[in-house]
Amino acid sequence: MSDPTQRSLPAQEVAAACARILWEGDPASRALGMVIEEVRPGYARLSMPVRADMVNGHRNCHGGFIFTLADSAFAFASNTANYVTVAAGASIDFIAPAKLGDVLSASAEVQAGARRTGIYDIRVDNQAGEPIALIRSRSRQLKEQLITGLEVAR
Repeated sequence: MSDPTQRSLPAQEVAAACARILWEGDPASRALGMVIEEVRPGYARLSMPVRADMVNGHRNCHGGFIFTLADSAFAFASNTANYVTVAAGASIDFIAPAKLGDVLSASAEVQAGARRTGIYDIRVDNQAGEPIALIRSRSRQLKEQLITGLEVAR
């Protein structure tokens, strides 16, 4: 007999459901003006406008905001299989400055995964598609589910 509390959905539906749950509990990303552009299994793309309160003394977007956008995209990409997944580490390389008024887009995609660890690459571009930063992040999957009883259909 199957467990009535368990239900299986296609991977894309699970990814979308997980994104909704994460978004509801993520006031930081919402407060920074981020928008979820796309989520699919192992992938997420978020965008964020560079506002006046995000620029530094050089009139460039502060690197911490660029990293935050990338980290949010990573969070959505790494949590698409309905298991709570957290960052274990990351490194960032800044390629070019982002300016006031730019709209940045961060695309995060899984590169490798084994058991409960994963490697993700995140690229942050401006609205012209020019690279702003490249990030490599490592994830650690926990045993808890975001949505209890929801599984990816096999």
